[in-house]
Amino acid sequence: MHIEHADLSLLGNRDENQDRVAVALSEDAAFLAVVDGMGGHAHGALAAEVAIRTMVGEFWEASRPLFDPDGFLHLTVGRAHESVVAIGRELAPDVRPRATCAVCLVQGGNAFWAHVGDSRVYLLRDGRIHERTRDHSHVELLLRSGRITERQAHDHPMRNYVECCLGGDPALPEMTLSGRRALKAGDLLLLCSDGLWSGVKDPQIAALGADRERGLQVALADLGARAVQVTAPFADNTTAAALRWYGA
Repeated sequence: MHIEHADLSLLGNRDENQDRVAVALSEDAAFLAVVDGMGGHAHGALAAEVAIRTMVGEFWEASRPLFDPDGFLHLTVGRAHESVVAIGRELAPDVRPRATCAVCLVQGGNAFWAHVGDSRVYLLRDGRIHERTRDHSHVELLLRSGRITERQAHDHPMRNYVECCLGGDPALPEMTLSGRRALKAGDLLLLCSDGLWSGVKDPQIAALGADRERGLQVALADLGARAVQVTAPFADNTTAAALRWYGA
């Protein structure tokens, strides 16, 4: 694979970074993951650490290239959920560790992704947002039903309230899988926690895909710093992983 990748995880204005990010690369596949430990619950950082370790471990244990990428992502996110549930099993339901996640597998010129909660995956193409995941949140339901606009959703007071997550209830949470997405040379995949997307506008995210002059790490770092600056002094942990596809 001919790719460029980058990642970051910024503290923001919080006392603890409860986000985690990973990029795992083999000769024929790449696996990216962002996990956002939910700060309103106890042990959010532990939830994120356990979830990301579980998912990266699943990638390295799998035979590659993966025969069933969607099945792999469903199983991997499910096992991450079980791992987070396990560390909170003896706790009261309202304080059990929880997290949101976004994961992406790239192999054979195709991308496959999945998410739970409001951690997002963007596919940037030709200087614009070609696709993005839809949050599992009340605000997203309002947006999709036409009751609020994109601008109103971005500033809505309940934009950070999610309706499903890893951990907490043992039942498998709702997750959304993309299916196969064929990649074009120059496409950029961006995975991020809400700390990033809540602090920047869609045109600024799209500009990351169009920025070919600077290295991807520099451009991503600039976008993350901008998100923190805009939301200061209440900036959340801000985490992202990005991969630009140039070809097989």
